[in-house]
Amino acid sequence: MNIGVFLDRDGVINEVLSKRVKFVNTPKDFYLLPKVGEAVKKLNDRNLPVFVVTNQGGVGLGFMSENALHSVHKEMEKQLAEYGASVIEVSYCAHKPHEGCECRKPGAKMLIDLAEKHHINLEESYMIGDRDVDILAGKAAGTKTILIGKDPSVQADLQFPSLFEAASYIVETI
Repeated sequence: MNIGVFLDRDGVINEVLSKRVKFVNTPKDFYLLPKVGEAVKKLNDRNLPVFVVTNQGGVGLGFMSENALHSVHKEMEKQLAEYGASVIEVSYCAHKPHEGCECRKPGAKMLIDLAEKHHINLEESYMIGDRDVDILAGKAAGTKTILIGKDPSVQADLQFPSLFEAASYIVETI
């Protein structure tokens, strides 16, 4: 069983609710946050499988199509590849918020399904997010949790200002 790193997308990997972009509904709206490419490469270099788990209720609400979402993820993968970085798989919940599905974070289904498929030991793995739903999903799946940012109301195991610092911590401690 492998250790895996599960990343939320918006606010951890890419800008959202910034001066440049409000929502990421097209590839042209996708901007990596500073040092994200280097962070994912650092995890890749330690042979840690990296996964993206993201709620994308905008699909269910009709703000974007599933094809547009796939195009956004292809853009993410292209931008990460410019740093020699990659993710194993992207899992997303396209259901509307409050629809009650098991896959939408704070539910743990996306993480559990990826762990089963890729033989990941959840207890030794990390869920990294910037909101309470990410941390709650990680806890529900049994992972260690890392909060990106400074929200004092979110009770993660660890907290770092960016993905780069979180990735540095992980590679130094495994």
